[in-house]
Amino acid sequence: MTTSRRQSQISLTFRGNSVEQHSARSIRPRLQYLVALIAGGLTTLTASPFNWWWLAPIVIGLMYWGTHRLSTGQAVIKGWWYGLGLFGTGTSWVYVSIHDYGYTGAPLAIFLTALFAMAMALFPAITLGLYRGLVVRAWPPGALFFRGSLITALAFAGAWVLGEALRTYLFTGFPWLLIGTSMVDAPLSPWAPVLGVYGLSLITALTGTLGVELLRRRWLAGLPIAILWLAPLTLPQHWTEPSGDPVRVALLQGNLPQLIKWTEQGQRQAVNTYSALTQAQNADIDLVLWPEAALPMFEDQARPFLERIQANLSPDTALLTGILQRDDAGNAYNGVIGVGNTRGHYRKEHLVPFGEYLPLEGLLGGLIAFFDLPTPTMTPERSKQPPMQAAGLEIGTAICYEIVYPDLVANRARDANVLLTVSNDTWFGDSFGPLQHVQMARLRALENGRYLLRATSNGVTVIIDPKGEITAQAERFTTTSIEGDVQAMQGLTPFTHTGSWPVWLMSLLLLAPALVGVGSRKQRQSVNS
Repeated sequence: MTTSRRQSQISLTFRGNSVEQHSARSIRPRLQYLVALIAGGLTTLTASPFNWWWLAPIVIGLMYWGTHRLSTGQAVIKGWWYGLGLFGTGTSWVYVSIHDYGYTGAPLAIFLTALFAMAMALFPAITLGLYRGLVVRAWPPGALFFRGSLITALAFAGAWVLGEALRTYLFTGFPWLLIGTSMVDAPLSPWAPVLGVYGLSLITALTGTLGVELLRRRWLAGLPIAILWLAPLTLPQHWTEPSGDPVRVALLQGNLPQLIKWTEQGQRQAVNTYSALTQAQNADIDLVLWPEAALPMFEDQARPFLERIQANLSPDTALLTGILQRDDAGNAYNGVIGVGNTRGHYRKEHLVPFGEYLPLEGLLGGLIAFFDLPTPTMTPERSKQPPMQAAGLEIGTAICYEIVYPDLVANRARDANVLLTVSNDTWFGDSFGPLQHVQMARLRALENGRYLLRATSNGVTVIIDPKGEITAQAERFTTTSIEGDVQAMQGLTPFTHTGSWPVWLMSLLLLAPALVGVGSRKQRQSVNS
């Protein structure tokens, strides 16, 4: 290489870096932060009860727009402001749990809720920081005209999904308000049995980033958007099919006050309420379902009541209820058991921190009332659990918070022909929480092509069909029951077969050209030096 040519390349490299630095300085970071905060709030509107799913690609577009002109540190701050807008609005129900049911004063409850939102906001902050630090540094848009912009658009979508996966598993995980969940009622919903919620997130993110490139008159970006949104028209309408006769089920909703539930008065009220609701069921009911911890006592204490209730039912009627269990070693479990025409039981595997166990108990225990659990510390079940059998059904069970984990539910669905979740959403109060919770349950039914029965303490108690549609629903905050027919479903959806790893792999592949670009750029800089 001649000296003049080497000097020319060094000059071009210097000018390219200068232009990139100038762009970073010329953009107004405060405007980007404000846009990110608004985008986070808009994400909450994509979820239930608003269901404005069409906002989801716009949210991604707003987060993609302008990020490449920020420094890496500014991109991290932009992601944090997005997370603050999302979790500050979308999980505001945390305040209800802490203040109304955790015996915590309003100022401290506000502080703890804000602290939770700020901590969760670190996940999108990490996502945008890695995108800006790795991807844009390797392929700044405009460096290779369209190719550079295409690579960064694809890489942003891949990074977004991997960020959601990180949030699902790190520090016990919190896969709440994933962007793909909003698509359960959208034209993209037929993708759910194929790719699951992370696949919906990936398609939504690609729509947002490529949509920005389309607005920049890079017309070719419209082609993959059209393919992704039109492809559902060609997908099969049914991946699973009914097997056997319909099973008549009744889901009971006791609507018991949470604040006295674990007192002697609450125990008596629970026994009387669920006894009366069960005795009021029609004789043709095959399966009766009670919610999570319906009787606020351990299984050995509740057995006499349950057997007395079962004696008044038809011999062919099965009864399942959520209840606490304990073993000879003194370990307590959050479980589901059956009486009558049933076999097996289920113990919860994924526990809720601060709800079923206290992290750093030696440090936090007794510090404030919110950290003093009303029930014994739960133990997670570690062994593989087969489906429960009741009324001729093979039932895959998830207790409360477990239903928001798509791969956990898919593992249950592989061996089961019906899905069941019991929950106590009383902790949410009259907030968005229960409505968001049932939206995620609907997506689990759609992903796996199974009927899903959801029995809760005070709502939302529903029966969901394999298409994710609610076929029966109880009114919230009432003592009532609902009835309906469900069927065992045979066959597995592609998502049930594989879980989420194919989408995670696709997301990594979308990042691969950018990561290769990082290495190539470093090599070029080494040669030029």
